[in-house]
Amino acid sequence: MAISSTIDIPDISAVPKHVAIIMDGNGRWAAKRLLPRTAGHARGVQSVRTAVETCGKLGVRYLTLFAFSSENWRRPADEVSLLMRLFVQALEREVSRLLEQGVRLRVIGDLSAFEPKLQELIAQAQAKTAHNDQLHLTIAANYGGRWDILQAMKKMMLAHPEYGSEPELIDEGALTEHLSMSWAPEPDLFIRTGGEQRISNFLIWQLAYTELFFTDCYWPDFNADELKKAFEWYRHRERRFGRTSAQLQSQKTS
Repeated sequence: MAISSTIDIPDISAVPKHVAIIMDGNGRWAAKRLLPRTAGHARGVQSVRTAVETCGKLGVRYLTLFAFSSENWRRPADEVSLLMRLFVQALEREVSRLLEQGVRLRVIGDLSAFEPKLQELIAQAQAKTAHNDQLHLTIAANYGGRWDILQAMKKMMLAHPEYGSEPELIDEGALTEHLSMSWAPEPDLFIRTGGEQRISNFLIWQLAYTELFFTDCYWPDFNADELKKAFEWYRHRERRFGRTSAQLQSQKTS
């Protein structure tokens, strides 16, 4: 069970253990080049591959990518259709690469809304990579942070009906073990590309103490150098978790 950073202070290192990314700006990247928005999404797949490879080389253990939010169904039908096709193609083409790189793939979100073929490909990809441990790659698809907390609450109450009459028994750990990413530590570094500065209902429980990095770089242009810039910024952050700077300095010298 992952322990909330409000209870337990995680180890801090120069390279973030868990990186979470909102891959934003695909459509604007395409529009800037007078291309259809769908071209930006297709190009963005290359940046996903680069992020996975770079994180694996730099020693990141967990990489979580927001691919499709529960709100994205509101987009034009042709764009949603293309995103679904890209998801299918990526699962068909990239699993062998993930296996070679020691990457374990998980997909979180309400997958029941997807077509049976896509659900089957997701299940197969997760099963094929289940033994890998070099990098844990999580794709959030049809995911929302509020949905995550709500579904965790429902699972918790089904597992512990006594909580209905004894709510004082509920603590953070009781809920956390039912969240979609209960196996992973909370993200150390959150990155959002594309210039927007909000978390957009992504991992809202888990991001409580995460360092938030925003960049104007569009996702299709987010290469290894851009990722390293974010890591360099992170390296200079003082992660106090409620403590004072003096306490941190004392800990370093002791």
